[in-house]
Amino acid sequence: MFEKITSEERGQVGIGTLIVFIAMVLVAAIAAGVLINTAGFLQSQAEATGQESTDLVSERIEVTGTTGIVEDSGTQQYGQTVGDNPTNLSQIRVSVSAAPGADQIDLNETTVQVVGPTGQDTLVLNRSGISGDISTLAVDEFAVEDSSGTFVTPNRAVINSTNSFTLVFNTLNEPFGNTTLANDGDIFGESDTASLDIVSPSGATTSVEVAAPDLFSTEGEAVRL
Repeated sequence: MFEKITSEERGQVGIGTLIVFIAMVLVAAIAAGVLINTAGFLQSQAEATGQESTDLVSERIEVTGTTGIVEDSGTQQYGQTVGDNPTNLSQIRVSVSAAPGADQIDLNETTVQVVGPTGQDTLVLNRSGISGDISTLAVDEFAVEDSSGTFVTPNRAVINSTNSFTLVFNTLNEPFGNTTLANDGDIFGESDTASLDIVSPSGATTSVEVAAPDLFSTEGEAVRL
């Protein structure tokens, strides 16, 4: 009634079972390896993303003040002498420091995206150096002063936890003004506004709005923007 299984058949069944078992172990090992590799990749991605997020928060430039310097009467602008009641600014000054927890921030790798009365542009640090006269700044440049009022060279333009700087912009240059006589020599002045996005090397962005008062009272004075 019952089929008799020989020793040879039992051996074949045992070998088949062993092969299946080994195959299952190999599949499980491969699957485990894939899971481990995937987990490692995801962890690395998460750490990288976390570091980028941290940099965007901590490696940020903080704006501590914005001022403008009213032009002096008697100075020459576009071949005309500024009158006794100046209505324009000769420069815009933005005081900056490192945000809490920030490491060193290189202003050589920092950009300032400006939208002003005469257009928009991305400005970078002047690399050639200036000696007290920002009129030599190119239209896409800004200068940097230290806390003593001295223009710094590019190799010193690095913000850390112990120092602060002032970004200085020439209002005759676009996008704050326009240096062509065809545009009547537009200069950033009374009631004018501009938007600045200061982007650190890590990509952290600090936005600031500057707005000139409706009326200037004293030539050469610093006015809050």
